[in-house]
Amino acid sequence: MQAPFDFQKLFELSPNPYMLLDRELRYVTANPAYLQVTASRLEDLVGRTPFEAFPHDPDDPAHPSTRMLRESFQRVLAERAPDTLALIPYRVPRQTSAGIVLGERYWSATHTPLFDARGEVAFILQHTMDVTELQLLKQAVREVETSLEEGVPRTQLMGGVLARAQAVQDANRVLDDERRHLRRLFEQAPGFMCALKGPEHVFELANRSYLTLVGNRDLLGKSVREALPEVAEQGFIGLLDRVFKSGEPFVAHNMALQLQREPGAPLVDVFLDFVYQPIVELDGSVSGIFVQGHDMTAQKRAEDELSRHRDHLEELVRERTRALEESEAERRQAEAALLQAQKMEAVGKLTGGVAHDFNNLLQVVSGNLQLLQRDAVGDSRTQRRLETALGAVERGARLASQLLAFARRQPLAPTALNLGRLVRDMDDLLRRALGEDVEVETVIAGGLWNTSVDRNQLENVILNLAINARDAMDGRGKLTIEAGNAMLDDHYAMLHPEVSAGQYVLLAISDTGTGMTPEVMQRAFEPFFTTKPEGRGTGLGLSMVYGFVKQSGGHVKIYSELGHGTSIKIYLPRTFQAAVQPAENSTGQVEGGTETILVVEDDAAVRATVVEVLTELGYRVLKAHDGQSALAVIQSGLPVDLLFTDVVMPGPVRSPELARLAKAHLPDLEVLFTSGYTENAIVHGGRLDPGVNLLSKPYRREDLARKIRVLLRGREQRLTAKQYRTPPPAEARPKGTLRILLVEDDADIRESASELMSDLGHTVHAVETAEAASELLAKEPFDLLFTDVTLPGKSGVTLAREAVRRYPALRIIIASGDSRAVSGEDGKALERVVLLPKPYDLNQMERALEQAAEDAGPTARARPA
Repeated sequence: MQAPFDFQKLFELSPNPYMLLDRELRYVTANPAYLQVTASRLEDLVGRTPFEAFPHDPDDPAHPSTRMLRESFQRVLAERAPDTLALIPYRVPRQTSAGIVLGERYWSATHTPLFDARGEVAFILQHTMDVTELQLLKQAVREVETSLEEGVPRTQLMGGVLARAQAVQDANRVLDDERRHLRRLFEQAPGFMCALKGPEHVFELANRSYLTLVGNRDLLGKSVREALPEVAEQGFIGLLDRVFKSGEPFVAHNMALQLQREPGAPLVDVFLDFVYQPIVELDGSVSGIFVQGHDMTAQKRAEDELSRHRDHLEELVRERTRALEESEAERRQAEAALLQAQKMEAVGKLTGGVAHDFNNLLQVVSGNLQLLQRDAVGDSRTQRRLETALGAVERGARLASQLLAFARRQPLAPTALNLGRLVRDMDDLLRRALGEDVEVETVIAGGLWNTSVDRNQLENVILNLAINARDAMDGRGKLTIEAGNAMLDDHYAMLHPEVSAGQYVLLAISDTGTGMTPEVMQRAFEPFFTTKPEGRGTGLGLSMVYGFVKQSGGHVKIYSELGHGTSIKIYLPRTFQAAVQPAENSTGQVEGGTETILVVEDDAAVRATVVEVLTELGYRVLKAHDGQSALAVIQSGLPVDLLFTDVVMPGPVRSPELARLAKAHLPDLEVLFTSGYTENAIVHGGRLDPGVNLLSKPYRREDLARKIRVLLRGREQRLTAKQYRTPPPAEARPKGTLRILLVEDDADIRESASELMSDLGHTVHAVETAEAASELLAKEPFDLLFTDVTLPGKSGVTLAREAVRRYPALRIIIASGDSRAVSGEDGKALERVVLLPKPYDLNQMERALEQAAEDAGPTARARPA
C-alpha cells in the first residue's frame, strides 16, 4: 500500500516506532525508528509475521507475551476497532556496543485498523513505545519499599532510586527533543495539517500551509464552525462528525471547496486532496481528528485545461480524419499529378538539350536569308521566297522558345509588376486578337499584391491562353480574366507536392467553350499534345505556360467540365517590391555605328554571318573563336567598345569569366551575350544574373542592331557624365543655387540624378516616395520639386498638384517620357512645370534646371506654412 506522500514522510521521520501488518499479520512496511529499536532490516521483515521474525521464546510458541500480542491483533480484526496493550514484555534484538543482543523489553502498543474501500480491515498499524525504563523504575520503587520493611539502609536504597530517576529524566529529555523536532516537521510540511479536538472540532494545532490556505485567520481555540463559517455551510461539519463518531478515516480527492480568504471578499474555488484521520486514545475512544492534505487547485485547473485541449485535439483529429478520408481521391489524383510532373520533367530535359544546336542552325539560316534580302533588292519574286523562308525561321525560333519554356530553360528577366495594370494594358491587344464576337471581361480585385515575373513572357502566356479560349469557343463566347490575391495553405501544398504554401497573386482565365474531358486535362500540359485539327496547333502552347509558371516559382491548375468551359488558374509568388514601370520598346529605324565590336563565336558559320551583318551596319568588327583568343585580343591594347559573345563555348575561359576579365581591362566596355540555350552560365534559378544583357538566338538583323545601339548609346551617356563629374565653372552654373527636393523610387536613378545636381552646384535632398516628400516640404524650405511620375504610392503628378496648392512659389520638374504626364484627369495642365523627357542626359537636366531657376527668381523659395 502506497501511503500519501506527506503521511509517508511523517511515517519515515517519526521518532516513534511504527510498523504495518496485513490481514494475515505479515509485515508490509516499518519505519526507521522501528527498525532501529529491533536491530533489523526491512527486507528481512516484509512478508513474515512478527512471531516468525521475533519469537519471544522459540521453545514456547504459547508463551503469555506471544499469546497477548496475537490476541490483540485478533481483536482488531474481529471488532474492527483499535486495541491497546498498556504493557507487554517482549524479547527483541538490540544494537549495543558489544553487538546485537537479545533482551526483554517492556512495550506499550496501540493497534489501529485501516480499512479498504469496502469497509473491511485491510491493514493493522502498530505504534509502540519502549517503557522499559519506566517499568524498571516502578520495580525499583517497589524494591525500596520492600527493603525498608526488611531494614535495609535507606541511603543505599535511595541512591539506586535516584540513579534510576536520573535515567528516566534523561529519557524524557530525549523525548522532548523528539517532540520539538516533530513540531518543526509539522510546521514546515509542504501539505496543510491541523489537529481538531473534541466533538466540536476545536483547532488545537495548525501549520503554516493550513493558515495560508484559509487566509491566515485566527483559528486556535475556535471550532471549525466558528473559525470557518463558509466551510460549515458546505457539508464539511457533517463529515467531521461522521469521522469522530465512527472512528473511521475519510479520504477526499479533488474535493471542491469555497473559501473566503479576506473579510468581505468573494468566495474563491479551491480543490483539495485531504484525509480526516481519527485520533484514537489508549482506551479506544476518539478524542479528535487529524487533518492532512494538499491544495490541488493549480493542478486541477491544469488538468481541466489539458482535458479541454485533449478534447479539442481529439475533435481536430476527427475533423482531419474526416478530411483525409474525403480527400483520398484527391491524394490519388495528386500522386498521378506527381508522376505526370516527373514525366514532363524528363521530357523537358530532353527538349532543352537540343535547343542550343537547333538555334545555332536557325541563326545561320536567318542571318544568310537577311543578307540575301539586301542583295536581292528589286527582285520581287526572290524577296517573296526569302520572306517565306524567314517566316519559317521565325516559326522554328518560336518552336525552340516554346520547347525551352516547357523545359524551364529560358532565361527570364523578372521584374516587380502589378498584374491588374498589365492586364488592363493588354486590353486593346486582346480585343484585336479575339475578334468582336468574343466578349472580354476583366475583374481586378482591390488591394492587389505585386508579383515578380518576366513581363514579356507573362504577356505571351495571357495572349496564348486567350487565343486557346477563343478556339475552344469557336470564336464566339465570353472570356473572363481575373486577378486577385490568394493563399495556398499547408493542406493544399500537401495535396500538391510541387507547391510551396504561401501568398500568391492569382491570374484566372476562364472561357465558355467546349471544356475538356478528364483524360484531356491529364495530358493538357504535355508537349506536342493537342486536340486541334492537324496544322492548327503545335501542342506547345499549354506546355510553354506550364514551364514558364513553374520556372517563375508559381503553380498552374486547370478546372474544366465538358460542355461548360475551362478555367486556367495561375498562382504567381507575391513580392513586396514596388512595381517597376516597363521600359519602352524601341521600334524606330535600324541604326548602325562606327564603334569596334569583338565577336566571340565558336560556330564558324554563325560567326561569319554575324561579322557580315555588323560590317554592313558600319561597325569595325574583330572576331575570335573562343574565350581565350578573345581575351588575347582585349589584352593586346586594341580599342574595343562592345563584346558580343556566345554563352556556350569550348576552351578553358568560359563566357562569364571572359566578360569579367574584359571589363577589368576595359572598364567602359559593354557586354552583350547571345545563346540558344544559356545553361547555368548567366542564368541561375531560371533568372538572368543582375546586369546581364542577353540576345537569344535566333535573332533578326533589326533586333541585333537595336540591341547593340541601345548598349552603345548608354556607354556614350556614361562617358559624357564622367566628363561632368567635376563642378562646372561659375559662369556655367544656373543663376543662383537651388535647394531641390528629388523624388525617385529607383535607387540607381536617384543616386545618379542627385550626384549630377550636386555637381551643378545645387543642394539636393532625395526621398523615395511622395508621402516622404510631403512630410519634408512641411518641415523645410525648397525652391524646386524634381519628381518622377510613377511612384510606389501616390503619383508624382498628384504630389506636384498638392505641393503647388500649398506652396505657390515652388517650381516643379516632372521627369517622364509622356507629355501627358503633366495633365490631370480633368485634362488641365499644371502651370509653371518643366517636363524633362526620359531618358535625359546631363545637358537636358541642366537646361531644365536653368529654366526652372529663371521662372522661380531669386526670392521664390517655398517655405512651409
